[in-house]
Amino acid sequence: MALFFLRLAIFRLKSEIMRRSCSGRTLLASLDWKKLMLASALGSTVFLVFLSHVLPPFSSYSFNSPSFFISHKTEDKWVTELISPSSIPTSWKSAPVRSPIPEENSVSKLEKSQSSKSKTSGLIVESPLRLRKTDEELGYAKSEMLRAPIVLDDPELYPRLFRNVSVFKRSYELMEKILKVYIYQEGEKPIFHRPARRGIYASEGWFMKLMEESKHFVVRNPNRAHLFYLPYSSRQLEVALYKPGPHKIRRLSLFVRDYVNMIAARHPFWNQSHGSDHFVVSCHDWGPHITREHEELRRNAIRALCNADESREIFFRGKDVSLPETIVRKVRRPLQDLGGKPASQRTILAFYAGQLHGHVRPILLHYWAGKDQDMKIYGPLPSSVSKIMSYVQHMKNSKYCICPMGYEVNSPRIVEAIYYECVPVIIADNFIPPFDEVLDWSAFSVIVAEKDIPNLKKILLEIPVSKYISLQGNVKKVQKHFLWHAKPVKYDLFHMILHSIWFSRLNRFQI
Repeated sequence: MALFFLRLAIFRLKSEIMRRSCSGRTLLASLDWKKLMLASALGSTVFLVFLSHVLPPFSSYSFNSPSFFISHKTEDKWVTELISPSSIPTSWKSAPVRSPIPEENSVSKLEKSQSSKSKTSGLIVESPLRLRKTDEELGYAKSEMLRAPIVLDDPELYPRLFRNVSVFKRSYELMEKILKVYIYQEGEKPIFHRPARRGIYASEGWFMKLMEESKHFVVRNPNRAHLFYLPYSSRQLEVALYKPGPHKIRRLSLFVRDYVNMIAARHPFWNQSHGSDHFVVSCHDWGPHITREHEELRRNAIRALCNADESREIFFRGKDVSLPETIVRKVRRPLQDLGGKPASQRTILAFYAGQLHGHVRPILLHYWAGKDQDMKIYGPLPSSVSKIMSYVQHMKNSKYCICPMGYEVNSPRIVEAIYYECVPVIIADNFIPPFDEVLDWSAFSVIVAEKDIPNLKKILLEIPVSKYISLQGNVKKVQKHFLWHAKPVKYDLFHMILHSIWFSRLNRFQI
């Protein structure tokens, strides 16, 4: 525009010169200076107005570092912003594109007004206010856990049982203070929301019941949640859908896959994290196998599994957590027969009785069944023996209770031994014991390699009496962390399982 007016003024000037020259007048005398000055002033004004609309104010430029422009559309208007590279956090420069923002009813207006995205040539710049409040809380909790105050003595915790009692105590306190869990309501009974609390798979049922009844941890607003619970029971799933055949487990796995896909379609939260803040609790041997048809569920979600076998990529240490397998015979009295004889009154060196499935138990019986009076090793406990001393009484009278793996690595005898204050002897090479991330199992158990079964008695006898007394005393101290209560109490089994899931989430969370 300015150039147009300048050219127009020059053209008129040339025309006037030629006309006046022809008439014989002098050049200077013939010029119309008022018109020339008016045209120049008008051109300059238009040029300055043009520059002020195209470029940002002069004061916005930084001469200390290079700058560049980013244009983006806001409310149907294109806005140009001057961005300094030094002001962009490194983590944003390579930030992946996030899943679509949740619908209006799941995101607060304040959060939407604070969030913004800008794109140019593949670069994504995202405001730090885009972070959810729950992310900020997790970041705070992780930083606090990493600088936990030293605990030398605690009236409720025994330091020798833990890998680092200071970290555990601080993490547990933060869980009580911060953690909120959202439970998906989708899914019909009995597979969902109807826990089985009796029998060998009682752990998943007790956890589900106590979790759904919790007023302290459970929230109805999913935007406040740090963790999302998929409340299906692997045991009830087997009862409802299992049919014998060559693909017996796949039917269950496909059902779980479709359930998770339905959750992802109805809610935004799975897609936002790809399942990394979701968890399942499954005590059935098939627990890890029925997640294999959904790759994100298997690889990303936190799975609390009794079948904690890391040898076949069915359990991922550091992400998944080992769930204690507990047998509950009476729902109203889950702590029935708790306790046992003092260490000095235990007359049996080692005891085992049970089915012979798997490859380890037949080897155990081959070397020790009926071979030594100090080693009470049986298959199913004979009635002639049980009439004199029951299974539970054997455990209460034994120094060591042998806990060999069956078809899978887990065994309910580990927790049973703790209940009856008998030192557990774990024989399962690839088993990750429950709460291994915080508990030091060497303080209250003995772990024997499968290849050392022929030397089992020698290994046990070589443990000094003082060491055995310490182990047995520690079993009694760790017992409270493995107890179910109708109303959960601090540091009990419900809270320990939830803490393991919380601990896994914190450890994988990037500040």
